[in-house]
Amino acid sequence: MLWAGIASSSADPLISNVRVSQRPGTNFVDVYYNLSGSGPNGATVSVELSDNRGTSYDLPITWLSGHVGNGVPDGTNRYLVWNAGSDRPSSFSTAMRLRLTAVDSPPIPEAFALIPAGPFSMGRTSGDTDSDAPSVTVTVSAFYMGKYEVTKALWDDVRLWGIMNGYTDLRTGTAKSANHPVTKITWFDALKWCNARSQKEGLKPPYLSNNSVLKTGFANTSTDRTANGYRLPTEAEWEKAARGGVSGKRYPWGTDTITHSQANHYATGTSFGNLSGDLGYHPTYALGDRPQTSPVGSFAPNGYGLYDMAGNVTEWCRDWYGDIYGQIRTDPRGASTGTLRVTRGGSWISTAYSCRAAQRGADYPTDAYDGSGFRLARNSTP
Repeated sequence: MLWAGIASSSADPLISNVRVSQRPGTNFVDVYYNLSGSGPNGATVSVELSDNRGTSYDLPITWLSGHVGNGVPDGTNRYLVWNAGSDRPSSFSTAMRLRLTAVDSPPIPEAFALIPAGPFSMGRTSGDTDSDAPSVTVTVSAFYMGKYEVTKALWDDVRLWGIMNGYTDLRTGTAKSANHPVTKITWFDALKWCNARSQKEGLKPPYLSNNSVLKTGFANTSTDRTANGYRLPTEAEWEKAARGGVSGKRYPWGTDTITHSQANHYATGTSFGNLSGDLGYHPTYALGDRPQTSPVGSFAPNGYGLYDMAGNVTEWCRDWYGDIYGQIRTDPRGASTGTLRVTRGGSWISTAYSCRAAQRGADYPTDAYDGSGFRLARNSTP
C-alpha cells in the first residue's frame, strides 16, 4: 500500500506538523503530529480517510490506537497508528489521504477518570523477578476508568433492572454494606452486568454471544470494541491506570513500599516493601464476617484520581491469562484463548506481593470469590 501524502485540518485546538509513514514490511501506518490550544479536558482527535486525493473523506477507518479520540493532551510528537491492512485489505493507491481534525473534548463522565493515551512501562520493576511480567514499553489509547470499584448499591440497582429485562441469572453478590465493593461475582456476571448497565443508560453494550447481546449463561463471548457502553478494562489498560502516571515503582501511589495507611491488604513480613509488619488483616476493617473489605474511596487516590487500585478486592480484566508481552505493544488485548481470566490489584486478603501494579493474577471465569470484584472502563473514542 502506497501513501502519497496527508492533509490536516483543525479549528481550535490546532494540529500542525503532521508526518505519516507506512511501517516497512507491514500494513501499519504511523502518524505523528503536534497539538496545541486544547481545552481543560484535552482534545478529541478524529481521523478520516480518502482514496481520491481528498475530494471526499468517506471511507470507514476503525482500527486506530494511540493519541486519538477524547482527552488527547497538548504536546509535540503526538502519535497514533492505523492498521491499514485491517481497514483496507489488498488496497494499493497513490491517492490515499488521511485528514486529522481536533475539537475540545467533552466533560469526563461522572465517577470516571480519563486515562490519557501514550506509552508506559509495563511489568516488573524495583528488582522484582516476576517471570510472567517482563518490563516492556506498551502504548495504550485514551480511555475512561471508573474511579471506584463497583459497589453493592450500584450492583443491586443495575441487577434489578437487568432481571426485569432478560438478565435472569445475575448473582446477588456479597458485600459488607452498600458502599463496599460487591464480591462473589463471576467474570461472566461482570460482563453481563456491564451490558445491563449500558442498556439501562441507552449506551451500546459491548459483549456479545452468537452476535446477540450477552444476557444469560456462560457461552463463548465476543467484544464489540467500538461500543460506547461499560466494559472491563484490558490488562494493559488496568496496569496503566493503576500506575497513575508514575513509572518504575511497585505501587499505585508511586513508591516501592506499602502500609495499612495506603491500602486494605494483609500485612506480613517485610518483603516487597511491606512496612506494616505482621499486623495481618487491616485492623480497621477486620470486623465481623468475611469479606473484610473497606468502603470504596477510603484511601488516597493515585495520580489519575483512582481509588483502591491496590487491595480491597481483586479486579476482573477482560483478557485471558497468557503471554501479552510478545504481542504488538500498542493496545494489546491478551491471549487469544485460555482457561483463566486475568485479575489485578490484590485484595483485603492479599499480601504486599499481590498488591503490586505489575502482579498478574488469574481465576476461572465461572468461579466467584469473596475477594474478587471489578471496576468499569469505557471507550473515550467517539
